[in-house]
Amino acid sequence: MQKIVIIGGGIIGMSAAYTLSQSKNYDVTVIDQKDPGQATDAAAGIICPWLSKRRNKVWYELAKQGARYYRELMINLMKEVHHDIGFQQVGAMCIRDDKQLLIDLAEKAESRRKDAPEIGEITLLTHDQAKEEFPLLKDHFMGLKISGGARVNGRALRNALEMAAVKQGASVLHGFANLCQTNGVVDGVGCHTIESIIPADQVIIAAGAWERHLLAPLGLMTDITPQKGQLLHLRLNNKQTGVWPVILPPIGQSIVPFEHGQVVIGATHEKHKGFDLSPTVGSIYDILHQALRFAPGLAEGEIKEWRVGSRGFTSDFSPFIGRVPGYPNLLTANGLGASGLTTGPLVGKLLAESVMGLDLTMPIDNYDPAPYIREIKK
Repeated sequence: MQKIVIIGGGIIGMSAAYTLSQSKNYDVTVIDQKDPGQATDAAAGIICPWLSKRRNKVWYELAKQGARYYRELMINLMKEVHHDIGFQQVGAMCIRDDKQLLIDLAEKAESRRKDAPEIGEITLLTHDQAKEEFPLLKDHFMGLKISGGARVNGRALRNALEMAAVKQGASVLHGFANLCQTNGVVDGVGCHTIESIIPADQVIIAAGAWERHLLAPLGLMTDITPQKGQLLHLRLNNKQTGVWPVILPPIGQSIVPFEHGQVVIGATHEKHKGFDLSPTVGSIYDILHQALRFAPGLAEGEIKEWRVGSRGFTSDFSPFIGRVPGYPNLLTANGLGASGLTTGPLVGKLLAESVMGLDLTMPIDNYDPAPYIREIKK
């Protein structure tokens, strides 16, 4: 039985553990440092990559396939975990005050639906129709609804994946990890909470913004930096928010309704803040100001929680997936950025498939880690 150690218990790491645990040929251990800034734990995700303006075709292919994988994953998870798994296909609605902009987006969605039928129905909505879908909508705004869009509670989904993996025999340890090597080969992982080394035939690094600290002792520099994201959780009394679609305004921040009157707004994209997790007045103002421009009814909400996380980004904003150069038994994935909840479950599955030597769900040649992981010059 091969021993597999996964460093990082976010969405990628737990998805990899879940996939590997379905086979009885692997002894799977996840080491999660439970950092309060874990991006998955802070995130409220939107599954709707098909309207993105990003021109990076490599990113879009991963996001498209990631959105497609959710259907399979949710069907399987619901058989194993009999409580909230954090996912609901409520649709996504793009809002604009210019009808032509929505028509252009509808044409883009139609063209992309040819190879992404999971987009579902594409419907242009008048203001009255859009307000019926989302009662807080500001006057004059119209909508484009994508029925295949969905919302994800990152914390709930991560917990469901962990529960399913543990049920199948995986182990989860909480603590800081370090790579151990013998004669230049990584053959174990240290975990400070058990004060011993866990032997490993293969290791998956899914540490997000913290990866560079893990690889530095091997003499490797990783092109990953943290990006600070802040989210605001509101509570609206006497509102049936659970059936509202995810709202995509003409800015980078979104409005994500959940059950029981909960609405999440944000998130910010703050560079050069390191691992600072302090909520800031400026970000609170910016998030509220932007959200109220499109949904003035949010002013009635109570502020219930403020979450802050650190996303991992590469310098060219592209993800990488595969084996670490010079270490064939060491695999990694990173750089998912703000699309982590869309792509993370699939990326974890791809890493697990690589470990097992299976045919991959999608090719990963275009996501080679080599350009992002280099030897430190002495």
